[in-house]
Amino acid sequence: MKIFKPTHKLLTAIVTLFILSFSTNTVAQEKIQMVRLAKIKVDPLQLDKYTIALKEQMTTAVRLEPGVLTYYAVADKTEPSHITILEIYADTTAYKSHIETTHFKKYKETVKDMVKSLELVDVTLIGSANKMDK
Repeated sequence: MKIFKPTHKLLTAIVTLFILSFSTNTVAQEKIQMVRLAKIKVDPLQLDKYTIALKEQMTTAVRLEPGVLTYYAVADKTEPSHITILEIYADTTAYKSHIETTHFKKYKETVKDMVKSLELVDVTLIGSANKMDK
């Protein structure tokens, strides 16, 4: 029976890969995503127009901006004009870049008379589960 004895080169390669994977993972964990809830009350008479503008802005941002990771918009079942949006950005730099884009400025201009109130709440993501994470 032959016993496998790792060579110095093999051990060095394994240790190097371990260190690289650890340091890459550490760097990824240190990059802090920006997570925000936008709580919006929309004029009920303009809700359809608002929803169209919101969907256009969201899909454009996710398609064009690498730092815009997630948008989820939901409406309260009892008050459909009360909208909550979950926004996740790669970091604060991505958010700052996002609010300077043409499509975001177009959205803000389009909905300025539709929005009755806006509350922005910065939150910390403490967990997630997603079928696409399989």
